[in-house]
Amino acid sequence: MSASLPAVTDSAAWHRRVLRLAVPVVLANLTQPLMSAVDTAVAGHLPDPAYLGGVALGGLLLNFVFWGFGFLRMGTTGLVAQAHGAGDAEALRATLARALLLAFGLGAALLLLKPLLLGVGLAALGGSAEVQSHAAAYAGARIWAAPFALGNYVVLGFLLGTQQVRLALGLQIWINLVNAAAVFGYVYGLDAGVAGIGAATATADVLGFLAGAMLLWRHVRGASRAVIVDRGALWRLVAINRDIFIRTICLLFGFAWFARAGAAQGDAVLAANALLLNFQTFMAYGLDGFAHAAEALAGSAVGAQRRDALKQTVRVTLIWSLGVAAVFSLVYAAFGPFIVRLLTDQAAVRDVALHYLPWVVVAPLLSAWGFLFDGIFIGATRTGALMRCMLWSLGGFAVAVTLLPPVLGNHGLWLAFSVLMLLRGVTLALALPSLLRAVGAAERAR
Repeated sequence: MSASLPAVTDSAAWHRRVLRLAVPVVLANLTQPLMSAVDTAVAGHLPDPAYLGGVALGGLLLNFVFWGFGFLRMGTTGLVAQAHGAGDAEALRATLARALLLAFGLGAALLLLKPLLLGVGLAALGGSAEVQSHAAAYAGARIWAAPFALGNYVVLGFLLGTQQVRLALGLQIWINLVNAAAVFGYVYGLDAGVAGIGAATATADVLGFLAGAMLLWRHVRGASRAVIVDRGALWRLVAINRDIFIRTICLLFGFAWFARAGAAQGDAVLAANALLLNFQTFMAYGLDGFAHAAEALAGSAVGAQRRDALKQTVRVTLIWSLGVAAVFSLVYAAFGPFIVRLLTDQAAVRDVALHYLPWVVVAPLLSAWGFLFDGIFIGATRTGALMRCMLWSLGGFAVAVTLLPPVLGNHGLWLAFSVLMLLRGVTLALALPSLLRAVGAAERAR
Protein backbone atom coordinates (compact mmCIF):
# COMPACT_ATOMS: atom_id res chain seq x y z
CA MET A 1 0.00 0.00 0.00
CA SER A 2 1.39 3.39 -0.96
CA ALA A 3 2.24 6.11 1.52
CA SER A 4 -0.75 8.42 1.77
CA LEU A 5 -0.07 12.04 0.92
CA PRO A 6 -2.55 14.74 1.94
CA ALA A 7 -4.90 16.14 -0.66
CA VAL A 8 -3.26 19.10 -2.37
CA THR A 9 -6.21 21.29 -1.45
CA ASP A 10 -5.77 20.51 2.27
CA SER A 11 -3.04 23.06 3.00
CA ALA A 12 -3.29 22.67 6.78
CA ALA A 13 -2.69 18.90 6.51
CA TRP A 14 0.47 19.54 4.46
CA HIS A 15 1.82 21.95 7.04
CA ARG A 16 1.11 19.45 9.83
CA ARG A 17 2.83 16.68 7.87
CA VAL A 18 5.92 18.81 7.27
CA LEU A 19 6.16 19.74 10.96
CA ARG A 20 5.60 16.12 12.03
CA LEU A 21 8.54 15.09 9.88
CA ALA A 22 10.82 18.08 10.52
CA VAL A 23 10.60 18.63 14.28
CA PRO A 24 11.92 15.18 15.36
CA VAL A 25 14.80 15.54 12.89
CA VAL A 26 15.69 18.94 14.38
CA LEU A 27 15.65 17.37 17.86
CA ALA A 28 17.80 14.47 16.61
CA ASN A 29 20.25 16.97 15.10
CA LEU A 30 20.52 18.75 18.43
CA THR A 31 21.67 15.49 20.04
CA GLN A 32 24.62 15.24 17.63
CA PRO A 33 26.97 17.55 19.58
CA LEU A 34 26.30 15.59 22.78
CA MET A 35 28.49 12.63 21.82
CA SER A 36 31.52 14.79 21.06
CA ALA A 37 30.77 16.95 24.12
CA VAL A 38 30.92 13.91 26.43
CA ASP A 39 34.16 12.71 24.80
CA THR A 40 35.66 16.20 25.11
CA ALA A 41 34.60 16.57 28.76
CA VAL A 42 36.11 13.22 29.76
CA ALA A 43 39.33 13.82 27.80
CA GLY A 44 39.55 17.31 29.27
CA HIS A 45 39.71 15.83 32.77
CA LEU A 46 42.57 13.45 31.99
CA PRO A 47 45.94 14.50 33.44
CA ASP A 48 47.56 16.03 30.33
CA PRO A 49 46.24 18.45 27.65
CA ALA A 50 47.67 16.13 25.01
CA TYR A 51 44.83 13.67 25.74
CA LEU A 52 42.26 16.26 24.73
CA GLY A 53 44.30 17.17 21.65
CA GLY A 54 44.48 13.52 20.67
CA VAL A 55 40.72 13.03 20.95
CA ALA A 56 40.11 16.24 18.98
CA LEU A 57 42.54 15.24 16.22
CA GLY A 58 41.39 11.63 15.95
CA GLY A 59 37.75 12.67 16.06
CA LEU A 60 38.31 15.24 13.33
CA LEU A 61 39.84 12.64 11.03
CA LEU A 62 37.15 9.98 11.52
CA ASN A 63 34.28 12.47 11.43
CA PHE A 64 35.63 13.72 8.10
CA VAL A 65 35.96 10.16 6.76
CA PHE A 66 32.53 9.03 7.92
CA TRP A 67 30.86 12.26 6.77
CA GLY A 68 32.30 11.60 3.32
CA PHE A 69 30.14 8.46 3.24
CA GLY A 70 27.02 10.42 4.14
CA PHE A 71 25.71 9.59 0.66
CA LEU A 72 24.62 6.25 2.15
CA ARG A 73 21.98 8.07 4.19
CA MET A 74 20.88 10.44 1.43
CA GLY A 75 20.79 7.86 -1.36
CA THR A 76 18.85 5.42 0.81
CA THR A 77 16.30 8.05 1.80
CA GLY A 78 15.50 8.95 -1.81
CA LEU A 79 15.12 5.38 -3.09
CA VAL A 80 13.17 4.24 -0.03
CA ALA A 81 10.85 7.26 -0.14
CA GLN A 82 9.99 6.52 -3.76
CA ALA A 83 9.32 2.83 -3.07
CA HIS A 84 7.25 3.89 -0.04
CA GLY A 85 5.25 6.32 -2.16
CA ALA A 86 4.66 3.68 -4.83
CA GLY A 87 3.59 1.10 -2.21
CA ASP A 88 6.26 -1.34 -3.47
CA ALA A 89 7.15 -3.52 -0.46
CA GLU A 90 9.57 -5.68 -2.48
CA ALA A 91 11.50 -2.60 -3.63
CA LEU A 92 11.66 -1.40 -0.01
CA ARG A 93 13.20 -4.69 1.12
CA ALA A 94 15.63 -4.87 -1.77
CA THR A 95 16.74 -1.23 -1.45
CA LEU A 96 17.45 -1.65 2.25
CA ALA A 97 19.38 -4.88 1.69
CA ARG A 98 21.45 -3.40 -1.16
CA ALA A 99 22.30 -0.28 0.84
CA LEU A 100 23.36 -2.34 3.86
CA LEU A 101 25.48 -4.54 1.61
CA LEU A 102 27.20 -1.44 0.22
CA ALA A 103 27.68 0.09 3.69
CA PHE A 104 29.30 -3.04 5.12
CA GLY A 105 31.46 -3.46 2.01
CA LEU A 106 32.75 0.10 2.36
CA GLY A 107 33.21 -0.36 6.11
CA ALA A 108 35.27 -3.50 5.50
CA ALA A 109 37.39 -1.57 2.99
CA LEU A 110 38.07 1.10 5.63
CA LEU A 111 39.27 -1.59 8.03
CA LEU A 112 41.59 -3.04 5.39
CA LEU A 113 42.98 0.44 4.76
CA LYS A 114 43.20 1.26 8.47
CA PRO A 115 47.02 1.52 8.72
CA LEU A 116 47.25 3.77 5.66
CA LEU A 117 44.20 5.85 6.57
CA LEU A 118 45.27 6.56 10.13
CA GLY A 119 48.96 6.92 9.35
CA VAL A 120 48.61 9.35 6.46
CA GLY A 121 45.50 11.12 7.78
CA LEU A 122 46.83 11.88 11.23
CA ALA A 123 50.24 12.90 9.88
CA ALA A 124 48.53 15.38 7.55
CA LEU A 125 46.70 16.96 10.49
CA GLY A 126 49.91 17.60 12.40
CA GLY A 127 50.31 17.99 16.17
CA SER A 128 53.02 17.01 18.62
CA ALA A 129 54.30 13.44 18.87
CA GLU A 130 52.33 12.95 22.09
CA VAL A 131 49.10 14.28 20.58
CA GLN A 132 49.65 12.08 17.53
CA SER A 133 50.09 9.04 19.78
CA HIS A 134 46.83 9.71 21.64
CA ALA A 135 45.01 10.43 18.37
CA ALA A 136 46.17 7.09 16.96
CA ALA A 137 44.95 5.30 20.11
CA TYR A 138 41.53 6.98 19.92
CA ALA A 139 41.03 6.52 16.17
CA GLY A 140 42.49 3.01 16.22
CA ALA A 141 39.84 1.90 18.72
CA ARG A 142 36.93 3.74 17.15
CA ILE A 143 37.49 2.71 13.52
CA TRP A 144 36.78 -0.96 14.28
CA ALA A 145 33.07 -0.09 14.26
CA ALA A 146 33.28 1.47 10.76
CA PRO A 147 30.88 -1.05 9.11
CA PHE A 148 28.31 -0.40 11.84
CA ALA A 149 28.79 3.39 11.72
CA LEU A 150 28.12 3.33 7.96
CA GLY A 151 25.25 0.89 8.49
CA ASN A 152 23.67 3.44 10.83
CA TYR A 153 23.54 5.88 7.90
CA VAL A 154 21.45 3.34 5.99
CA VAL A 155 19.15 2.70 8.96
CA LEU A 156 18.60 6.43 9.40
CA GLY A 157 17.99 6.88 5.66
CA PHE A 158 15.38 4.10 5.69
CA LEU A 159 13.55 5.53 8.70
CA LEU A 160 13.47 9.01 7.14
CA GLY A 161 12.39 7.65 3.75
CA THR A 162 9.48 5.76 5.32
CA GLN A 163 8.66 8.84 7.45
CA GLN A 164 9.34 7.05 10.76
CA VAL A 165 11.07 10.10 12.18
CA ARG A 166 10.19 9.43 15.83
CA LEU A 167 12.01 6.10 15.63
CA ALA A 168 14.99 7.94 14.10
CA LEU A 169 15.00 10.35 17.04
CA GLY A 170 14.71 7.50 19.56
CA LEU A 171 17.60 5.65 17.91
CA GLN A 172 19.81 8.73 18.05
CA ILE A 173 19.03 9.22 21.75
CA TRP A 174 19.85 5.54 22.38
CA ILE A 175 23.26 5.91 20.66
CA ASN A 176 24.11 8.95 22.77
CA LEU A 177 23.07 7.23 26.01
CA VAL A 178 25.20 4.19 25.19
CA ASN A 179 28.17 6.40 24.34
CA ALA A 180 27.89 8.33 27.61
CA ALA A 181 27.63 5.16 29.71
CA ALA A 182 30.44 3.41 27.84
CA VAL A 183 32.89 6.32 27.97
CA PHE A 184 32.60 6.59 31.75
CA GLY A 185 32.80 2.80 32.12
CA TYR A 186 35.84 2.36 29.90
CA VAL A 187 37.81 5.40 31.06
CA TYR A 188 37.04 5.39 34.79
CA GLY A 189 36.04 1.76 35.30
CA LEU A 190 38.63 0.04 33.11
CA ASP A 191 41.23 2.84 33.08
CA ALA A 192 41.39 2.57 29.27
CA GLY A 193 42.36 6.21 28.71
CA VAL A 194 41.98 7.77 25.28
CA ALA A 195 41.56 4.37 23.62
CA GLY A 196 38.57 3.85 25.91
CA ILE A 197 36.93 7.02 24.62
CA GLY A 198 37.30 5.76 21.04
CA ALA A 199 36.05 2.32 22.05
CA ALA A 200 33.00 3.89 23.72
CA THR A 201 32.00 5.63 20.49
CA ALA A 202 32.56 2.36 18.62
CA THR A 203 30.35 0.54 21.14
CA ALA A 204 27.62 3.13 20.65
CA ASP A 205 27.80 2.67 16.87
CA VAL A 206 27.58 -1.14 17.18
CA LEU A 207 24.69 -1.18 19.67
CA GLY A 208 22.94 1.59 17.76
CA PHE A 209 23.08 -0.48 14.59
CA LEU A 210 21.88 -3.61 16.37
CA ALA A 211 18.90 -1.69 17.73
CA GLY A 212 18.18 -0.35 14.25
CA ALA A 213 18.54 -3.83 12.74
CA MET A 214 15.95 -5.15 15.18
CA LEU A 215 13.56 -2.41 14.11
CA LEU A 216 14.11 -3.08 10.41
CA TRP A 217 14.44 -6.87 10.39
CA ARG A 218 10.88 -7.37 9.14
CA HIS A 219 11.71 -5.18 6.13
CA VAL A 220 14.81 -7.19 5.17
CA ARG A 221 13.39 -10.64 5.89
CA GLY A 222 12.13 -12.34 2.77
CA ALA A 223 14.00 -10.14 0.32
CA SER A 224 14.72 -12.00 -2.90
CA ARG A 225 18.43 -12.60 -3.50
CA ALA A 226 17.91 -12.29 -7.25
CA VAL A 227 16.25 -8.89 -6.80
CA ILE A 228 18.92 -7.67 -4.35
CA VAL A 229 21.80 -8.44 -6.73
CA ASP A 230 19.99 -7.17 -9.84
CA ARG A 231 22.75 -5.48 -11.82
CA GLY A 232 20.59 -2.59 -13.02
CA ALA A 233 19.37 -1.76 -9.53
CA LEU A 234 22.86 -2.10 -8.07
CA TRP A 235 24.28 0.21 -10.73
CA ARG A 236 21.57 2.78 -10.02
CA LEU A 237 22.42 2.68 -6.32
CA VAL A 238 26.11 3.13 -7.07
CA ALA A 239 25.42 5.97 -9.54
CA ILE A 240 23.21 7.83 -7.06
CA ASN A 241 25.78 7.49 -4.30
CA ARG A 242 28.59 8.50 -6.66
CA ASP A 243 26.78 11.70 -7.61
CA ILE A 244 26.08 12.58 -3.97
CA PHE A 245 29.68 11.78 -3.03
CA ILE A 246 31.04 14.14 -5.71
CA ARG A 247 28.59 16.82 -4.57
CA THR A 248 29.73 16.37 -0.95
CA ILE A 249 33.41 16.51 -1.88
CA CYS A 250 32.80 19.75 -3.82
CA LEU A 251 31.10 21.26 -0.78
CA LEU A 252 33.93 20.15 1.51
CA PHE A 253 36.43 21.59 -0.95
CA GLY A 254 34.59 24.92 -0.87
CA PHE A 255 34.74 25.06 2.93
CA ALA A 256 38.41 24.05 2.89
CA TRP A 257 39.18 26.78 0.35
CA PHE A 258 37.34 29.29 2.52
CA ALA A 259 39.42 28.27 5.56
CA ARG A 260 42.68 28.40 3.59
CA ALA A 261 41.88 31.86 2.20
CA GLY A 262 41.07 33.05 5.72
CA ALA A 263 44.33 31.64 7.07
CA ALA A 264 46.24 33.66 4.49
CA GLN A 265 44.91 36.81 6.19
CA GLY A 266 46.35 35.96 9.61
CA ASP A 267 45.59 33.87 12.69
CA ALA A 268 42.99 36.29 14.08
CA VAL A 269 40.97 36.22 10.85
CA LEU A 270 41.27 32.43 10.61
CA ALA A 271 40.02 32.00 14.20
CA ALA A 272 37.23 34.56 13.76
CA ASN A 273 36.00 32.94 10.55
CA ALA A 274 36.01 29.51 12.22
CA LEU A 275 34.03 30.96 15.11
CA LEU A 276 31.49 32.56 12.77
CA LEU A 277 31.03 29.30 10.87
CA ASN A 278 29.49 27.97 14.10
CA PHE A 279 26.54 30.22 13.32
CA GLN A 280 26.17 28.36 9.99
CA THR A 281 26.24 25.05 11.89
CA PHE A 282 23.57 26.20 14.34
CA MET A 283 21.38 27.24 11.43
CA ALA A 284 21.87 23.86 9.74
CA TYR A 285 20.27 22.13 12.72
CA GLY A 286 17.01 23.92 11.96
CA LEU A 287 17.06 23.91 8.17
CA ASP A 288 18.13 20.26 7.95
CA GLY A 289 14.85 19.20 9.51
CA PHE A 290 12.82 20.74 6.69
CA ALA A 291 15.28 19.46 4.08
CA HIS A 292 14.75 15.93 5.44
CA ALA A 293 10.99 16.44 5.38
CA ALA A 294 11.34 17.54 1.75
CA GLU A 295 13.35 14.39 0.96
CA ALA A 296 10.68 12.08 2.37
CA LEU A 297 7.70 13.90 0.83
CA ALA A 298 9.34 14.53 -2.55
CA GLY A 299 10.36 10.88 -2.77
CA SER A 300 6.82 9.76 -1.96
CA ALA A 301 5.37 12.17 -4.52
CA VAL A 302 7.76 10.95 -7.24
CA GLY A 303 7.11 7.31 -6.32
CA ALA A 304 3.36 7.91 -6.51
CA GLN A 305 3.87 9.86 -9.78
CA ARG A 306 1.99 12.89 -8.46
CA ARG A 307 3.25 16.18 -9.88
CA ASP A 308 0.74 18.16 -7.81
CA ALA A 309 2.03 16.60 -4.59
CA LEU A 310 5.62 17.39 -5.55
CA LYS A 311 4.74 21.05 -6.20
CA GLN A 312 2.93 21.24 -2.86
CA THR A 313 5.95 19.68 -1.13
CA VAL A 314 8.19 22.38 -2.59
CA ARG A 315 5.80 25.16 -1.65
CA VAL A 316 5.11 24.14 1.96
CA THR A 317 8.67 23.12 2.87
CA LEU A 318 10.01 26.31 1.28
CA ILE A 319 7.63 28.44 3.36
CA TRP A 320 8.84 26.78 6.56
CA SER A 321 12.51 26.84 5.54
CA LEU A 322 12.45 30.56 4.77
CA GLY A 323 10.49 31.25 7.95
CA VAL A 324 13.03 29.39 10.09
CA ALA A 325 15.88 31.11 8.22
CA ALA A 326 14.32 34.50 8.96
CA VAL A 327 14.11 33.61 12.66
CA PHE A 328 17.80 32.67 12.69
CA SER A 329 18.70 35.94 10.99
CA LEU A 330 16.71 37.94 13.55
CA VAL A 331 18.28 36.04 16.46
CA TYR A 332 21.77 36.55 15.04
CA ALA A 333 21.10 40.25 14.51
CA ALA A 334 19.81 40.69 18.06
CA PHE A 335 22.07 38.31 20.00
CA GLY A 336 25.04 37.79 17.67
CA PRO A 337 27.47 39.90 19.74
CA PHE A 338 26.44 38.03 22.89
CA ILE A 339 26.97 34.65 21.16
CA VAL A 340 30.40 35.75 19.92
CA ARG A 341 31.44 36.76 23.45
CA LEU A 342 30.11 33.45 24.73
CA LEU A 343 32.23 31.52 22.22
CA THR A 344 35.52 33.30 22.91
CA ASP A 345 37.14 35.54 25.52
CA GLN A 346 40.09 36.40 23.28
CA ALA A 347 39.74 40.11 22.54
CA ALA A 348 41.53 40.06 19.16
CA VAL A 349 39.42 37.20 17.80
CA ARG A 350 36.23 38.64 19.27
CA ASP A 351 36.75 42.06 17.68
CA VAL A 352 37.41 40.58 14.25
CA ALA A 353 34.36 38.30 14.53
CA LEU A 354 32.10 41.20 15.50
CA HIS A 355 33.35 43.18 12.52
CA TYR A 356 32.25 40.45 10.09
CA LEU A 357 29.13 39.38 12.00
CA PRO A 358 26.69 40.98 9.47
CA TRP A 359 27.64 38.29 6.94
CA VAL A 360 26.31 35.50 9.15
CA VAL A 361 23.17 37.52 9.87
CA VAL A 362 22.17 37.36 6.19
CA ALA A 363 23.60 33.85 5.64
CA PRO A 364 20.44 31.92 6.68
CA LEU A 365 18.29 33.70 4.08
CA LEU A 366 20.90 32.98 1.39
CA SER A 367 21.48 29.36 2.44
CA ALA A 368 17.89 28.19 3.00
CA TRP A 369 17.22 27.71 -0.73
CA GLY A 370 20.17 25.35 -1.20
CA PHE A 371 19.33 23.29 1.89
CA LEU A 372 15.71 22.87 0.82
CA PHE A 373 16.29 22.11 -2.86
CA ASP A 374 19.02 19.63 -1.90
CA GLY A 375 16.30 17.72 -0.06
CA ILE A 376 13.89 17.88 -3.01
CA PHE A 377 16.42 16.53 -5.51
CA ILE A 378 17.76 13.86 -3.13
CA GLY A 379 14.22 12.63 -2.45
CA ALA A 380 13.53 12.56 -6.19
CA THR A 381 16.91 10.78 -6.72
CA ARG A 382 17.82 13.36 -9.37
CA THR A 383 21.36 13.25 -8.07
CA GLY A 384 22.96 13.92 -11.45
CA ALA A 385 21.36 17.37 -11.47
CA LEU A 386 22.39 17.82 -7.84
CA MET A 387 26.02 17.07 -8.70
CA ARG A 388 26.06 19.33 -11.79
CA CYS A 389 24.51 22.24 -9.88
CA MET A 390 27.12 21.85 -7.14
CA LEU A 391 29.89 21.90 -9.75
CA TRP A 392 28.49 25.13 -11.23
CA SER A 393 28.20 26.61 -7.72
CA LEU A 394 31.77 25.67 -6.88
CA GLY A 395 32.92 27.22 -10.16
CA GLY A 396 31.18 30.48 -9.29
CA PHE A 397 32.72 30.39 -5.83
CA ALA A 398 36.17 29.75 -7.32
CA VAL A 399 35.88 32.89 -9.46
CA ALA A 400 34.57 34.96 -6.54
CA VAL A 401 37.14 33.73 -4.01
CA THR A 402 39.96 34.40 -6.48
CA LEU A 403 38.89 37.94 -7.41
CA LEU A 404 37.21 39.39 -4.31
CA PRO A 405 39.51 38.86 -1.27
CA PRO A 406 42.52 40.62 -2.86
CA VAL A 407 40.31 43.71 -3.28
CA LEU A 408 37.94 43.53 -0.30
CA GLY A 409 39.92 41.42 2.19
CA ASN A 410 37.88 39.23 4.50
CA HIS A 411 34.69 41.00 3.42
CA GLY A 412 35.47 39.70 -0.07
CA LEU A 413 35.97 36.20 1.32
CA TRP A 414 32.59 36.26 3.07
CA LEU A 415 31.00 37.65 -0.08
CA ALA A 416 32.48 34.72 -2.03
CA PHE A 417 31.09 32.31 0.59
CA SER A 418 27.68 33.96 0.22
CA VAL A 419 27.93 33.46 -3.55
CA LEU A 420 28.52 29.73 -2.98
CA MET A 421 25.51 29.40 -0.69
CA LEU A 422 23.24 31.39 -2.98
CA LEU A 423 24.33 29.62 -6.17
CA ARG A 424 23.45 26.25 -4.63
CA GLY A 425 19.83 27.37 -4.38
CA VAL A 426 19.68 29.29 -7.66
CA THR A 427 21.10 26.49 -9.83
CA LEU A 428 18.78 23.88 -8.31
CA ALA A 429 15.79 26.23 -8.67
CA LEU A 430 16.60 26.51 -12.37
CA ALA A 431 16.66 22.71 -12.61
CA LEU A 432 13.33 22.29 -10.79
CA PRO A 433 11.01 22.81 -13.82
CA SER A 434 12.71 19.89 -15.59
CA LEU A 435 12.03 17.65 -12.58
CA LEU A 436 8.38 18.73 -12.45
CA ARG A 437 7.97 18.03 -16.18
CA ALA A 438 9.46 14.55 -15.79
CA VAL A 439 7.09 13.67 -12.94
CA GLY A 440 4.18 15.11 -14.92
CA ALA A 441 5.08 13.00 -17.95
CA ALA A 442 5.26 9.85 -15.79
CA GLU A 443 1.87 10.72 -14.27
CA ARG A 444 0.26 11.11 -17.70
CA ALA A 445 1.78 7.83 -18.91
CA ARG A 446 0.20 5.77 -16.10
